[in-house]
Parts: sequence; structure tokens; C-alpha cells
Amino acid sequence: MKIAVSASSPDLSSPVDPRFGRCPYFLFVDPESMEFEAIENPNISSASGVGIQSAQLVAEKGAKAVLTGSCGPNAFQTLQAAGVEVIIGISGTVKEAVAHYKSGQVQATAQANVPSHSGMGGSGAMGSGFGMGRGMGGGMGRGMGYMPPPQSPQAPPPESAQPQMSPEEEMNYLKQQAELLKKQMENISKKIEELEKKKT
Repeated sequence: MKIAVSASSPDLSSPVDPRFGRCPYFLFVDPESMEFEAIENPNISSASGVGIQSAQLVAEKGAKAVLTGSCGPNAFQTLQAAGVEVIIGISGTVKEAVAHYKSGQVQATAQANVPSHSGMGGSGAMGSGFGMGRGMGGGMGRGMGYMPPPQSPQAPPPESAQPQMSPEEEMNYLKQQAELLKKQMENISKKIEELEKKKT
């Protein structure tokens, strides 16, 4: 099992970077062996969609949980759709954060803790409430190889609370969500096949 930590530098003694989408590095750590892989965040200077792109990177790397300081709604929804636990409010070093996770001192959160951003310019932010699969796979238990049934979806915030997306932004966002769901389905199908083989 791997967990991802937003980090300021590429080693375990690095401080946890409080920004998820624009952290300089992601450290993918095995909490049992403390073996890790440091990856430079390729999205750090992107103009927009940084949270979603960083969340997709974390999901593609197979992390089961993310430890970070703060996480916006777009990244949060993307991580949840991929079945990745999000743990926010983390500080100290990466090594300390992983130890706290391993000992159960930190818990997954149910929602983002920073407002939506739209790149560096801050106009036309993608809003919360459009995300498909909010709450899907809520916290795939540590070490378990299956996804629990989806939880009942939360009601979206009232229209007035949702920043408006342009049709193009909404379409791109939904395409990204669809791609993530497709990957999830592929992973589930593979797991079912593996389990079927073990039965015979």
C-alpha cells in the first residue's frame, strides 16, 4: 500500500507542503517499510486545473491516501472518485505525518478545506457540486483490495453557492471524471478476475 504526501523537498525529512495542487513534490511512501518514491509535481506552474491534475497523478500512482495541509473541492472530488482517502491539516515532516497516519492519529476528511481556485488568475472558478461520484469508495479500507458500495450522495450546495463554470470547463471536467471512473472500473474488473482465479 502507498500513501502520497505533499512535500517541500524530495526526502522523508522534508516539511509537509500545505498546498496539495501546487506542492513542489509528492512523496509516495509505503508506511510499513518507509520505502518511498519522490516525484516532482509537473503541475506546479500550470495556469488552471492544477488540483484535478495533481489528484489524477496521485490516483494513477496507486496511492490509497493523501496527507496534505489543504485541498480544494476539485482535487477533493477527483481523489474521492478514485477511491483515495484525503487527510488534511497535516504539518511537520513527511516522516512524522506517515507515522501519525500509521498509528491512526489522523483521520480522512469528508470535504475540501479551501475554496475553489481557477488557476493563478482566479476568474471563473470550477465550482463544487458538479463532481460525479461524490463519496464513491469512501475510504477503501487500508490493505483491502476492493471498493465498498458507494455511499449515498450528498446534496449539492444551493445554486447561489456554486461558482459558474463555462460549458467548456464543465465538459473538460466531466471528461476527466469519466476517464477516472473508467480507470476505476478497469481496476475493479482486474481485481474481480484475480479473485475469480484464486477461487478455482
